[in-house]
Amino acid sequence: MTYCLGIKVREGIICLADGRVTSGSQVSNARKLSLHGAEGARFAIMTSGLRSLRDKTLAYLDRELRTEEGSPRSLLDAVHGYGRCLRKVEEEDRTALEKSELNFNLHSIIAGQLPEDPEPTLYLVYPEGNWIEVDSRTPYLSIGSTAYGKPILDRALSRETSLQNALKLAYLSFDSTRFSSADVGFPIDLWTYLAESGGWRQGQYDYDDLMEQRVWWNEHLTQLANQMPDGPWIEELLPETRAKFSLVRED
Repeated sequence: MTYCLGIKVREGIICLADGRVTSGSQVSNARKLSLHGAEGARFAIMTSGLRSLRDKTLAYLDRELRTEEGSPRSLLDAVHGYGRCLRKVEEEDRTALEKSELNFNLHSIIAGQLPEDPEPTLYLVYPEGNWIEVDSRTPYLSIGSTAYGKPILDRALSRETSLQNALKLAYLSFDSTRFSSADVGFPIDLWTYLAESGGWRQGQYDYDDLMEQRVWWNEHLTQLANQMPDGPWIEELLPETRAKFSLVRED
């Protein structure tokens, strides 16, 4: 399993991908976020699924992009090209995978802004090659182990969130997932694309790099829980309020 997250806010986009790879009892690190395309028209791809499917699909895509006909002018063109490569791999490998009791399970997030795009955006591509685009009401897409990091994004993230705060929410979403899922972990790749100036900024961070933020978050979560107002339902359930209730003696 993995955790990959794409966020789109008014100031730009954020891509986050964890680096943990599990195979049985073995754990290793590998990148799940990569750039593709020619200089000045590069887009990012994050994947969740079998590593062999990822590598083969991206190899076919890079080969197609090296031709003049394969150079996309919009991110939608890039998504269509990726879908063609994905379906080709599916035709070649699905039968063999099913014989080995493996699923064709490659999910992908494609992000960026190409010359004909009015603004940066994100697409989620399913294993079948069909896709959805990020929506302003739900300004993020995630793949892999998505359940644990979703609540904080749904509560706190909107299209108007600043890129700075969206970066913090992206990290907290990953941290919630890492804490609850053994298959997700450091290092993480965390990239941004600024709508105003364009261009990708990239960073890779390990456990100790985000120690301050992790400790701060843990401490303040505990403090906030302690400071939450009491209500009648809490009073009714605490031992010291048992006198309010009629007691039934057991003979």
